[in-house]
Amino acid sequence: MNDLNLALIGNCNIGALVNAQADIVWGCFPRLDGDATFCSLLQGERGEDTPGIWSVELFDLERSEQEYLPHTPVLVTRLYDKNGGIVEITDFSPRFTHHNRIYCPMILVRRLKRIAGCPRVQVRLRPATDYGAGAAAATPGSNHIRYFTSQTTLRLTTDASITAIMQETPFLLNDHVNLLLGPDETVTAGVHDVCSRYEQQTIDYWRDWVRSLAIPFEWQEVVIRAAIILKQNAFEDTGAIIAAMTTSIPEANDDSGRNWDYRFCWLRDAYFTLNALNSL
Repeated sequence: MNDLNLALIGNCNIGALVNAQADIVWGCFPRLDGDATFCSLLQGERGEDTPGIWSVELFDLERSEQEYLPHTPVLVTRLYDKNGGIVEITDFSPRFTHHNRIYCPMILVRRLKRIAGCPRVQVRLRPATDYGAGAAAATPGSNHIRYFTSQTTLRLTTDASITAIMQETPFLLNDHVNLLLGPDETVTAGVHDVCSRYEQQTIDYWRDWVRSLAIPFEWQEVVIRAAIILKQNAFEDTGAIIAAMTTSIPEANDDSGRNWDYRFCWLRDAYFTLNALNSL
């Protein structure tokens, strides 16, 4: 089992778990209880042919830092190499009000930005199908790649080299790279503009939501972060609150068999979550 010290990104429709090196190691499509398109969390140490992962590898990695933008679930990871190169990776799933409705599409956005030096990176996007039984088939387009899983077809739209993504070729990160993984639909504007707009509108939505909370005087930052996490576990379409994002992670290492799928609404857990959210 890999390290379980993970960050959560999501929008109440889908969610994903990101480790300290900016690998997306868990994420289900087309919704919270769907097929585990990213499932390397359950596969032990990462190998060269591991399916179910979305990594951004910085060559000569020395250390990493990770934080959420204040009062949002927008995650920022900074990778530092041994030569002074720095890459900043911003991860989020869009959520904001659009046409007087909550817009929370089946989309994950990753934005890569060079901060310093001449960082050399390698993007490994390997969606799995049938809970890691195999890799999703992929076909390239002009500025996108389609991935075919058993439950849905995903489309990566990017301003990076399609060949570099398909063949996992290392490249120098000169400025920005945007990666938008979502439904098999055409992005109607430039991917950089779309990702920029999604990011800002998502930040604005969550900060407005936090302003509406009745926060206690003590432990404000911790309470706000916990509230955001709880909110991300509420499925937008039905209101059901899942107990957790994952399945198949043992509660103990004693062969007790205590190993459950927590991506469903357990009434006891939902009761305590509702009490917490209602008090806020």
